[in-house]
Order: sequence, then C-alpha cells, then structure tokens
Amino acid sequence: MHNIKITDVRAVQGDSAFLLDDGNTTILYDTGFACTGARVAENIEKALGNRELDYIFLTHSHYDHAAGSPYVKRKYPNAKVVAGTYAATIFAKPTARAVMRDLDGKVADSLGIEEYEDLLDELCADITVEDGDLIRAGDMVFTAINFVGHTRCSVGYYLAENKLLLGTETLGVHSGADFVVPSYLVGFNLAMESIKKAQAMDIEQILVPHYGLLEKEESRFYLEKSASDAKDTAQHIAQILAAGGNDEDAYQYFVDRFYHGYIREIYPPDAMRLNTHIMIDLIKKELQ
Repeated sequence: MHNIKITDVRAVQGDSAFLLDDGNTTILYDTGFACTGARVAENIEKALGNRELDYIFLTHSHYDHAAGSPYVKRKYPNAKVVAGTYAATIFAKPTARAVMRDLDGKVADSLGIEEYEDLLDELCADITVEDGDLIRAGDMVFTAINFVGHTRCSVGYYLAENKLLLGTETLGVHSGADFVVPSYLVGFNLAMESIKKAQAMDIEQILVPHYGLLEKEESRFYLEKSASDAKDTAQHIAQILAAGGNDEDAYQYFVDRFYHGYIREIYPPDAMRLNTHIMIDLIKKELQ
C-alpha cells in the first residue's frame, strides 16, 4: 500500500483541485477554474517546494475541473495531463472553449477577479485513456474507469493497492452533510449504472471532486446516498410534472432540497440553474 498525502490546493471552494503525493510521484487531481488557475499553481508550489508536479489527472471537460490546467502547466511544463479520449476531443473544439470562457468569466466576476490571462487555447491532454486503461505514475498504477452520466467524458481513476477511487461528479456532489446532490447531464439511467459500478468495486477511500477524501464508512455512505438521492429526486420531479407542475416548479423543488449550506458555497447559481434544467429534461425523457 502506498502512503499517499492528499492536499487541498483549491484557490476557492468552487474549484476542484487536490494534490496526491506518495513521496516520489505527485499527481494533481483536477485543476479548478481558469480564473483561479494561477493561484492553484501557487498552492501546489507551496505544498511541493522545489519538487516537480508529475501528472495532472482530469475527470472531465467542464471548466471548473479542467480550465485551470494550462495555468498549472505554465508553472510545471513537464507535468503530463491525463484525460479521457472523449474529453480530449472536447478540449480541441473552439465552441467548447468559448463556453468555458463565458462560464469562467461569470465566476471571475462573482469573485471580483477583474483580469487574468486567457490560456484556454492551450488546454489539451498529453495522455488519453479509455475505460480499463492503466496509468503508471511512478510506483502507483491507476485504472481508468468510465463513469458516464454527468458527462460522456467522465473518468475516474482507481488505485487498487490502496482501494482508493478518484471519483467523478457522476457519483454526485457531496454536501458534507446528509445528502449527495445528483449531477447527471447526459443520462439518469447512465448515472445510476455508473453508481452501481462504483458500489461493486472494492473501495475503502474516495477522493470526491469539490470536497475531499472520504474514508471507509464515509465512502460507503456517500455511494449509498448517491444512489438513493438520485433515484428519489428523479421520482419526485417526475411526480411534480405528472401532476401538472412545470419545469420551474421542478427546479424549485431541487433548489429547496439541495441548494443550501456547502453546496451553495461551491455551486455557482448560473451553473445550478442550467444543470438542473438539463436534468429535468432528462427525467421527462427517461421517467415519463
């Protein structure tokens, strides 16, 4: 078993960026926003001192997870960016980068960040992976696991020797309390299949995006709540719509149930509204 130190290197809570270090090899798990990317790089330098960053593992192509990558690469040009093959194709699309710029700019405005260098045209993957591929990072060997549901490009990374899963948002956004926020943007049934896949794995630790490390019982509770909250919420929304409610009624139910406490701190309101309405549309297609 590897003795891995995990450090939260986020610049703001809405970022998703955690540093793994086994003493020989260092891995950044997601990189946060573009507008905070330089600060995330500074936090990495504080943690590593004169040591190098070796790898950047990206879970998917969304701006709050991947857009900080070019800023970290400017600081650590030898770090290898690992991402799913599908994510790499998205990074190459000018239209996708334009969406990232727009959403990131809104976050920057909310944080009072007036100027930052635009490096999104440098966003790319050095190593692309498919489901089941092995990634050798020094003495650590991770397996890439597709967890489709949040996006089609969502990939987790499993270190079997430590029974450690670097999770994805398909498995839900942890509230730090007694609920897990559903987050499926390409398919409810796909997300449920991915959650079941994770539940069937031999996992004792999960590093959760936007949150941090969960140990043993916390990991089991998280996966159980991921499944139950996703299913229960979808059924409630389907019932609201079947009873004559409209999309805004369903959205308000979701907000009342989930959008408070830690979730409100990490989840930009524009993204919450956009993502929830996407989920409502999926529920209409799949459950009605």
